[in-house]
Amino acid sequence: MAFKLLILSKKKLTQILNSEVRMAYIEPSEFVTKMVDSGEQKVYMSTKDTLIRAFMAGAILGLAAIFAITVATKTGSPILGACLFPVGFIMLYLMKFDLLTGVFTLVPLALFDKRPGVTPSGVMRNWGLVFVGNFGGALTTAFLMSFILTYGYSADGGAIAAKVASIGESRTLGYQEHGIGGWITIFFRGMLCNWMVSMGVVGALISTSAGAKMAAMWMPVMLFFFMGFEHSIVNMFLFPFSMIMGGDFTVYDYLLWNEIPTVLGNLAGGLLLVGLPLYLTHVRTSPSRQLA
Repeated sequence: MAFKLLILSKKKLTQILNSEVRMAYIEPSEFVTKMVDSGEQKVYMSTKDTLIRAFMAGAILGLAAIFAITVATKTGSPILGACLFPVGFIMLYLMKFDLLTGVFTLVPLALFDKRPGVTPSGVMRNWGLVFVGNFGGALTTAFLMSFILTYGYSADGGAIAAKVASIGESRTLGYQEHGIGGWITIFFRGMLCNWMVSMGVVGALISTSAGAKMAAMWMPVMLFFFMGFEHSIVNMFLFPFSMIMGGDFTVYDYLLWNEIPTVLGNLAGGLLLVGLPLYLTHVRTSPSRQLA
């Protein structure tokens, strides 16, 4: 009798666990519709809310970047820094803050889906506000961290400041040395970056479990950071910080030889490699083949 009860208990537990797994996982057709809904919501969002959420996202991501660089510099292990960098991305996503890379992927889908009131000018408005907010937040973190590391600009910033300054130079002047080939390289690195970052954004939509969301975001974000792909908002922190710390390049170098091609690459990667493929196959699904 006790043995039968044990078997029944195990069966019941298995049924409960399977039910929980099914509830935690969302089918692609459902979460892609959520992507379109999210894009529509961002177009309608007020200017104040858009700017605040974008500012906080840029500030948090900047802090995560200097955290990862600090870990890598002090331990001598770049992979450890890459493994820890996603904590910033996860925090800002769970708080529903917005990165330019994310709205590049989500907002156009509402336009393609012909949602009422969503226009090209509305999409551009959202992108512009998020860009300004992200830049303001990243720049604020750059100022705060440079002040802290130099004790109010009265001392040398040490190994961390030197590392960031070298990153700024190598990822502007280093590309410039290769001319148009260098510019296209940044563009492609930006594409691959937002391919992975947007996979993290989408991955967080496939589950209702906070733990599963974190795991789904962690993997692709860690990949892009370790591979040195170009993220426009991370660069909004790194390059101003690098210039404050004595990096030998100009604002013009930063914009032309990093930020502009990175932004364009992020747009292409998020939209062409994530947003559109998912939308075309899970929302605009073609009729099934009729076999004779």
